[in-house]
Amino acid sequence: MSKIISFSSDISTIELPKKFDYPYNYSPHTLAQIATKELQEYLVNQTDFSHNFGIKKPEDVKALGKMFGVLVIEQQDGNLGYVAAFSGKLAESTQHKYFVPPIFDVLDANEFYIKTEEQLNELTHKIVSLENASDFIEIKKVYQETQQLHDNLLTKEQSKIKQRRKLRKELAKQNNQLNINEEFYLREYEVYLNDKIAPLKKVYDTKQQQIEELKQKRANISAWAQQEIFKKYAFLNYRGETKNLLDIFTDSTQNIPAGAGDCCAPKLLQYAYKHQLKPICMAEFWWGKPLQTSIRKHLNYYPACTGKCKPILTHMLQGVTVEENPLVAQLKEEKEITIIHEDADLLVINKPHELLSVVGKEIKDSVFSRIQKLYPKATGPLVVHRLDMSTSGILLIAKNEDTYKALQAQFINKTVQKRYVALLEGVLKDKKGIIELPLRVDLNDRPKQLVCYKHGKKALTKWETIETLDNKTKVYFYPVTGRTHQLRVHAAHHLGLNTAIVGDDLYGKKADRLYLHAEKITFVHPTSKEQVSFIAPAPF
Repeated sequence: MSKIISFSSDISTIELPKKFDYPYNYSPHTLAQIATKELQEYLVNQTDFSHNFGIKKPEDVKALGKMFGVLVIEQQDGNLGYVAAFSGKLAESTQHKYFVPPIFDVLDANEFYIKTEEQLNELTHKIVSLENASDFIEIKKVYQETQQLHDNLLTKEQSKIKQRRKLRKELAKQNNQLNINEEFYLREYEVYLNDKIAPLKKVYDTKQQQIEELKQKRANISAWAQQEIFKKYAFLNYRGETKNLLDIFTDSTQNIPAGAGDCCAPKLLQYAYKHQLKPICMAEFWWGKPLQTSIRKHLNYYPACTGKCKPILTHMLQGVTVEENPLVAQLKEEKEITIIHEDADLLVINKPHELLSVVGKEIKDSVFSRIQKLYPKATGPLVVHRLDMSTSGILLIAKNEDTYKALQAQFINKTVQKRYVALLEGVLKDKKGIIELPLRVDLNDRPKQLVCYKHGKKALTKWETIETLDNKTKVYFYPVTGRTHQLRVHAAHHLGLNTAIVGDDLYGKKADRLYLHAEKITFVHPTSKEQVSFIAPAPF
């Protein structure tokens, strides 16, 4: 059955995009927005499946939001339509009539995985039964207690001999023959203890070996099944070439991420290529309850992830004319650094937005490279701290190593006071507060950060409202810690201020710029030992 959906809206006057969206940083084309709106209307009114998205009750712990996507396509007869997809499973199923199928359906009863999973479950049941058997629990307990008792006895004898040797040494009566006799005695005593426990150990080892053999068998089957799944996830590109996950991630430094190939974009493109449909434009959006970790908000658009999707889409978009990364175009624009203060030891500069603090992997233009050219004789590491590329404002530059170390120490000891200005999308209920959400990098979507209470590092931000105007709020941020993207995540996350910074293309919506500016800094000058403050007023 065809999954192509005809537009119910009039799209006859809309001009087609000349190139396909750059998947990792884009603003959806009008056609994709219309397709998205129509899909959302379907989600509101559909009776095809039942899934608790948590839209009305986001506090429901059983609720689960979901990423959806649309791909506008041109059919062979020239007519436009679109196809839709969801990430992973929906309502405990991988297939629904309104959406394109998965690349490989692990839940298909005719495929190997279901039977393999039954085999693995059977092995797990046997292992659990053996481990919980009363005779095994009893023999394990007796063996471990006896082994511990014997270890204690041996340690006790070793301690006695050590004390006797120490005493002989103090009395200057060292006797090598006695030492040899004691070593021989210890070995004999250890053999005696081992012989005594041997029958018990044999029974325990036999049962333990049976369990270990089953575990190894289960591990081998599981590893085989995983490799077979990687092979089954075979992706087409526009040229008709096929690569599976093993092929795609061959040269990657990362392991194949869990869920690779189950996101919306690969599913949509795969369906288009299989049915000779030309991809025109795409959009992915979140529907339902926000996540506790990464930032996902109801109705917001999100680009494809870089960890799971980028290696796959790099292959799948071969043959398609794709837009240039808009970030590259932004970085090509000339941006001027303003020097606020300069003395013999340091500089205080005002960094423009969309300029790196230090040289990147692919982009060389940065504050560091520019200052290095201006001050070729400077001996310090120069850039004392960093600002996000998209953030403008005050940066400290050290002209020599001693100044660098002195300023770094102040940052490490958290004695440097920083004040940022940000413009937020929305109105805040409170006038001030503290946000404490631990952060770590999103391994599947670098450089994004996510909230993680298990592995995240402490991140603390104080804030206060400056003014509210036109449904937007200007605030001061006072970061106590300096984690990557700290202010951006603390603003956007639903456990933080729950409203993104205007222009935040990573955690909110794109605009002409990220409205975040490092406005003020206060520190102790390493030479004069006096506290100094510098201000670069926010340009918004």
